[in-house]
Amino acid sequence: MLNLLSVLSPSVPVGTRFCRPFIMGACALWACLGSYELIFAQSSAVGSAGVGAQTALNWPQKQIKIIVPFAAGGNTDGISRVIAERMSHALDQPVIVENKAGANGAIAAEFVSKAPADGYTLMMAAMPVMAILPFITKTSYDPKKDFVPISIIGSNPFVMAISKSVPANNLKEFVTFIKNNPGKYNYASGGSGSVSHLSAALFVKRAGLDMTHVSYKGGGPAVADLLGGQVQMYFGNFSELAAQASGGHITIVGVSSEQRARQLPNVPTFSESGFPGFRTETWNGLVAPAQTPASIINKLAPIIKEIVAQPETQARLNQMGVDPMGSTPSQFAEVLFSDISTWGEAAKASNLKIE
Repeated sequence: MLNLLSVLSPSVPVGTRFCRPFIMGACALWACLGSYELIFAQSSAVGSAGVGAQTALNWPQKQIKIIVPFAAGGNTDGISRVIAERMSHALDQPVIVENKAGANGAIAAEFVSKAPADGYTLMMAAMPVMAILPFITKTSYDPKKDFVPISIIGSNPFVMAISKSVPANNLKEFVTFIKNNPGKYNYASGGSGSVSHLSAALFVKRAGLDMTHVSYKGGGPAVADLLGGQVQMYFGNFSELAAQASGGHITIVGVSSEQRARQLPNVPTFSESGFPGFRTETWNGLVAPAQTPASIINKLAPIIKEIVAQPETQARLNQMGVDPMGSTPSQFAEVLFSDISTWGEAAKASNLKIE
């Protein structure tokens, strides 16, 4: 059986790129854990190596599903459709995207964790579903034991957008307005416990604002109410907000990365706007049920890596505000293990409970 195993290895620093301070001390916690090198192991329960090789030789012979844990229209959905289209061409089999929104991604994760481990059911995992949700609510899946990583498609910072119903053109003006109107306005998220929620909640706390959280089943519905003025602020992916921002329907006032986003050169970072150290980013990657034969994973992973490296794919991902990656399974495992430690412990330390 394939799953995540770890052994001490002082020579390999893990997760350095993805270790982003989320609350005070989160990265210090990770530093205390030391360095690890993640390896995959195949249990005898999977069967002989010969059987696994034969499985990969014959795979795929039918339609493959990529399960998306959020509603259509969000960033994870868009990434999934780009990859599914190119996978279909590469594998000469149909690859479809199926949205299973609900419970902040847990419904999809639980479904995939119990799906047949035959390579025909995959999930486009999002970092919050794997590294945050299991710490803030009861789930029936274990991100370390129930999935095997295939490849990280890409990572991206979040941006903060405000409604045109708010008389503000930048972050400082927004903060001033909300402080002068405590308890009157709302902020949206793509789900309780999601990165959009945790990012917004952290910003509200640091800025000393009094706002009410409104949770949605994905980024699409949240953006719709941002446009309608039912909510006044939303942290989301660039792809969710780019079209509306360019059309002048909303205003993007901050980027939650260390440097300005190349897609938004005129939008300052939070540090530039008076909130030093405020940085959040996430990733999306393909995973399979844990008992999926290693031969299938080893066949699919380089195909995904090649797909992500294609100029057309990179252009599509860049349009969404995603930095293309195309990692190996072991690299993905390292990032996942690191994020489970940092973001998971950060969520626990914040005493966040699902609403």
